[in-house]
Amino acid sequence: MRIHLPLGLLATALSLALAGHARAQEHDHAAHAAPASAQQKPATPPAQSAETDHSQMDHSRMDHSRMDDSKVDHSQMDHSKPDASSMDHSRMDHSKMDHSTMDHGPAGQAPGEPREPIPVVTEADRAAAFPSLRPHAMEHASTFHSLVMINRLEAWDADHGTGQAWEGSAWFGSDLNRLWLRSEGEREGSRTESSELEVLYGRSISPWWDVVAGLKQDFRPADSRTWAAFGVQGLAPYKFEVSATAYLGESGQVMATVEAEYELLLTNRLILQPLVEASFSSKDVPEYGEGTGLNKVEAGLRLRYEITRRFAPYVGVVHERLFGDTADYRRGEGGDVTDTRFVAGVRFWF
Repeated sequence: MRIHLPLGLLATALSLALAGHARAQEHDHAAHAAPASAQQKPATPPAQSAETDHSQMDHSRMDHSRMDDSKVDHSQMDHSKPDASSMDHSRMDHSKMDHSTMDHGPAGQAPGEPREPIPVVTEADRAAAFPSLRPHAMEHASTFHSLVMINRLEAWDADHGTGQAWEGSAWFGSDLNRLWLRSEGEREGSRTESSELEVLYGRSISPWWDVVAGLKQDFRPADSRTWAAFGVQGLAPYKFEVSATAYLGESGQVMATVEAEYELLLTNRLILQPLVEASFSSKDVPEYGEGTGLNKVEAGLRLRYEITRRFAPYVGVVHERLFGDTADYRRGEGGDVTDTRFVAGVRFWF
C-alpha cells in the first residue's frame, strides 16, 4: 500500500536536514582552527601549589634539558634568600654552568673596625723599639783570625834506620788576605837531613782557592838556598786538598812540588788519609843530588783516631821512590832508590 505525502511537506523536511548538517560542520572546523597556545594553556594551579616545599624534591632525577625557560619571568622571583642547606651539590654537573652570567649579588664588606682594637703607639713603645745608641757602642766580630796546624809529627822506622819527620802550616789574617807559614823536614839518626820554611802572602780568589807568593828557605842539606815561591792551594772537587807551588832559584833553577790528599771518614772519629806528593826540577844539580824532570814521588796512607777534633794520634805506611838522574845520583852514593817506612805520630791544631 502506498502512502502519498504532499510535495510541499517533503520539501520542507529536506531543507531542515541540510541546515542542521551545515551547522555541525561549522562547529567542528572552529574547534580545529583554534590557536595552539589556546589549546595548550595550562590550567590555573591550585592555591596550595604556592606553598610546595621544593627542598624535599630530588632534582637530580629531573630532566631539565627539555624545559623551555625562555618564557619564564625570573624578575618576579626572589633569589636573595636561597636556602641551599638541603641541596646535594655533589650530584650536579657544574661543568655546563656559565657562572660568568650569574649575578651573585654584592660582595660582603669587611668590617670597618677590628674585633680587638689596636692600641695606640706611645712614646714608651717607640723608645723601646728604637733605643738611642752611644757612639761605637756596637761591637763587630774581629776580622783577624789564625790557625796553626801540625799535620804530621811522626817517628818512622825503615830497613836502613829510624828517624823523625814533621810537616805543618799556619796562617794569620782575614778571609781574603793571609800570611802563610809552611814548614817540613826530616831527621835520621841524630842528624837533620832536610829542613825548609816558606813565608807566603795568600789572597783568596774564590771560596775554595787561594793564590800564594813569597819566599822559601832551605836550611839542609848542604848549603842553604833561597827561592821565590808562587802557587795555588785549595779544595778541589770531591774534597781533595791540593797544593801546587813553583820555586825560582839561582841561575834560573826552577823546581815544583804538587801535593794532594784526601780524608775518608770510616766513622765520625776514625779517618783514613791518603797522600801523594811529587817534585820536579828543570836542571841537573849534582851537588844536591837533583836531576832533570820528575825527581821523587811519595805516597802515604795514615789512619788516625780523633780523640777530640783538635788532637788525633795515627799510624801509617809511606813509600818513596826516586826517578831519572836523581835515582842515578842516589845509586852512586850507595843509597836505595826506593824506601818504605812505617810511621806513628800525632796530628793537632789550635
